[in-house]
Amino acid sequence: MQETSKMKRIVIVGCAGCGKSTLAAKLGSKLNIPILYLDTIYWKANWQEEDKEVFVNKQKEMIAKPEWILDGNYRDTLEMRLESCDTVIFLDYPRRIALYGIFKRYFQYRNKHRESIAEGCQEKIDKSFFKWVWNFKKNARPHIVQKINKYADTKKLLVFKKRKDLNKFLKMNNLS
Repeated sequence: MQETSKMKRIVIVGCAGCGKSTLAAKLGSKLNIPILYLDTIYWKANWQEEDKEVFVNKQKEMIAKPEWILDGNYRDTLEMRLESCDTVIFLDYPRRIALYGIFKRYFQYRNKHRESIAEGCQEKIDKSFFKWVWNFKKNARPHIVQKINKYADTKKLLVFKKRKDLNKFLKMNNLS
């Protein structure tokens, strides 16, 4: 059994559609830890990008707190989050899971607001986003793996290759 009492500053990374936000919400509720969905501070209405300095400063504000869950990849600020966390959860699922997840989410939240995205951003799957998900293993994953491996000796690193393994971990730790 893992030691969940030491999970106070959690970074959750992985491809879009793998369930990072769902996991963050579940952990936040069970552990009573505040969540910051990075998509809510990176995007402004109509998928307009926030100013980089504002985005970084909002993360710094959260990181300064004693407990938090940060959900999202965002390569340029990953290092800052990894330095400050005690636990990294990497949802390293196959592409088919991510693709299923983004399509399921699209139909579930079409014309509705989702808590883990900025207000005024309609759920969408455009060519650019689909391509990002399709190429995640080749393009984004190596960077994430390199960064989290740098902290493998100093952080709790939980890598899940299958949803059933994550569910088993959650159940064993009374987090489901």
